[in-house]
Amino acid sequence: MKRTILIGLITVWTVLGLIAQNTLPENSPETLSTSVDTIQDNAIVYPESMTEKLSDLLRNWQLDLSNAEIDCKRGQNVVFHDSVYIKKLHNLPSEMELSFNSVVKNYIEMYAVRKREQVSYMLALGDYYFPMFEQALDRHGLPLELKYLPVIESALNPVAVSRVGATGLWQFMLRTGKGYGLEVNSLVDERRDPYKSTDAAVRYLKDLYAIYGDWNLVIAAYNCGPGNVNKAIARSGGKRDYWEIYYRLPRETRGYVPAFIAANYIMNYYADHNICPAHSSSLTAALDTVQVNERIHLEQIAGVLDIPLGELQRLNPQFKRDVIPGDFRAHALVLPTEKMYAFIDKNDTIINYDKERYFTHRANTDGFLDGSVSSVSGNTTNVYYRVKKGDNLSTIARRHGTTVDLIKSWNGLSSNRLNIGKQLIVGKKAVAPQATTEKQLAQAVTDNPDGKTQTVNQYYRVRKGDTLGDIARKNGIQVAQLQSWNGLNSSRIGIGDQLIIGKKVVPIVQEPESEKEDYNRTEVSGGSNIISSYLKDQIEKKVGENKLPDEPETVSGIEEEISVELEDK
Repeated sequence: MKRTILIGLITVWTVLGLIAQNTLPENSPETLSTSVDTIQDNAIVYPESMTEKLSDLLRNWQLDLSNAEIDCKRGQNVVFHDSVYIKKLHNLPSEMELSFNSVVKNYIEMYAVRKREQVSYMLALGDYYFPMFEQALDRHGLPLELKYLPVIESALNPVAVSRVGATGLWQFMLRTGKGYGLEVNSLVDERRDPYKSTDAAVRYLKDLYAIYGDWNLVIAAYNCGPGNVNKAIARSGGKRDYWEIYYRLPRETRGYVPAFIAANYIMNYYADHNICPAHSSSLTAALDTVQVNERIHLEQIAGVLDIPLGELQRLNPQFKRDVIPGDFRAHALVLPTEKMYAFIDKNDTIINYDKERYFTHRANTDGFLDGSVSSVSGNTTNVYYRVKKGDNLSTIARRHGTTVDLIKSWNGLSSNRLNIGKQLIVGKKAVAPQATTEKQLAQAVTDNPDGKTQTVNQYYRVRKGDTLGDIARKNGIQVAQLQSWNGLNSSRIGIGDQLIIGKKVVPIVQEPESEKEDYNRTEVSGGSNIISSYLKDQIEKKVGENKLPDEPETVSGIEEEISVELEDK
């Protein structure tokens, strides 16, 4: 009896000693329960999000965390025994199987050592994104731990684009994204919309689970597609365990499930590895959404509401060119709650803020075809009209010789409703380029009696907001002079009008005779330099050899003769 007890104690002590030294025999039962599984794979390909440079991620995240608060004390990484990793993963309140093996350990060490700083920033971003993910997952009854899938998909970068074109937090391919109702066009990519892409991703995951009934296979299929997972199952003889079909999967997918398990581990146990979240108040600010039904540029909103453009881009990454095409379809705009009422109150101001600068596409070019609109070298100026009581689009269009459709296109109007006092573009007036106009106008001169000087008019083009009084004051003259020089019976002036604002006496420049001769010679000779030189040589030859100075034949006649010779050749 004593001997049996002694043998048992010796066995226990031996096992404990081997565990402490991590030197258990590889195939012992104790090793299988406390150490690394038999999978060893050094050929895995890391997800693209894990190969991004931190500097690139910070730029894409559009975060300034230089003054971020630190929740814990920074320190060196702590390395644990495999049995600790196994226990920590097993203790997570997870519906999904989060098993441990050598590949999972590789990813845990990557996050805890090489990607420590990236994890710190992703924890800060998680304060903004994870509640959004959890809400969508809970609504569809899916495991909440799936919220960490974008950590390995995109490193929580909403504008991430993979080498094959997968885009956004959840890395949707174009066809799959459109299949789940995400709009993608030249101005909008809802794969980059955190809210809409999350809802689409959750529905896609739910559909995959209906096919496989196993979350590891679902995650693998999310990465490489159901077709590749089905092939791996078939090649393995119908096995439906992820770890049994592991070597049948594409190399890119083999590390996907282990990376997901490691992400769950590090996002829950970061403090045990002395990783501190970097929190920023800008990420946790109260937000709200408003439906936009007009075409607006984000810079218009930033300019009127005094919001940094970068913040608007971070909150609304779905607008690829910073343009909200609300006139095509209503789009949700995310704003800080404190700016929401200001946006609603100043909606008209925002829409018209530097509108012609941000939206240069012409809605209708019929006027260029029927001749009602023309431009000198493509330059036109708008003709404006301010809406009065009793006005409607039909009467305004008839009064200014245009059409309702043109007025609506010029002013970006989606309905016929008008507000009293609103300034409308009611026509386009051709304007010559400044340089050409000044040159032409400078030729409107008057020769003075002395024959040596001439008086040249000086001009000014009327801009928006100008009055005769302002123009006269700026140029040191009287309003009466302006009216007299320009034949004005009133003080009314139009934008784009050319006004004489002064008279300047300048000397008449006489053109040198030699220049006139050279100019005429060049003009007569014409053609390329080679032809001109040839003509000159032939003229001199014929004059010197065949013709006498007093013969009636002219140089022009000689040129005609030479031209015939050239044609014959």
